[in-house]
Amino acid sequence: MFTGLIEEIGVVKAFHKQSSGAVLQVGCSKILDDLKIGDSVAINGACQTAVKVGVDFFEVEAALETLNLTNLANLQKGQKVNLERAMSATSRFGGHMVSGHVEGTGKFLRKEKQGIAEVFYFEAPENVSKYLVYKGSVSLNGISLTIASLTKNIFSVSVISHTLQETNLNDLKTGDFVNIEPDIIAKYIEKFLSKGHNTGGDISFDFLKENGF
Repeated sequence: MFTGLIEEIGVVKAFHKQSSGAVLQVGCSKILDDLKIGDSVAINGACQTAVKVGVDFFEVEAALETLNLTNLANLQKGQKVNLERAMSATSRFGGHMVSGHVEGTGKFLRKEKQGIAEVFYFEAPENVSKYLVYKGSVSLNGISLTIASLTKNIFSVSVISHTLQETNLNDLKTGDFVNIEPDIIAKYIEKFLSKGHNTGGDISFDFLKENGF
């Protein structure tokens, strides 16, 4: 489990595609303080397992499923990636619940200055946009953000300067893709409301609204 608060920007040192996936080596420093083989680490929001840890890098083996659903497949040597270690039981929960299970990628459309913030606009695929909620939480490249506007499958997030400095959002170019993980609560609600699982018939939209959802 992650919080969506990026700890460090890493740099891709090597990316080797294989028939069964890819080996990704990321250069970094801060998160290596206590990172060990077998630990979970989110790379652009995608949960991966460290299989090798060096003095100034770590390696992961990305499965085909990961490459098909995320932007990790398009990484190039020298590219910046957002990094976050799995949260500890004693740390503050400053962002929102991020599982590291990316649902798909969204296309960056444009950004515009609004007051002290930059507003970024994205286009999400239908299988992802159905889980997005105005003022709800969303993870973009592993960053915990709040949806500022939502029109069909186009949504925006408002980003302050601190977030721009501490993440790779500022490197986005029109047409680039970001990893999207909607709030996991939306998926649970969908499952509970589906006919196959709500056999008792006592969970409805009215019930959820009355109970604060």
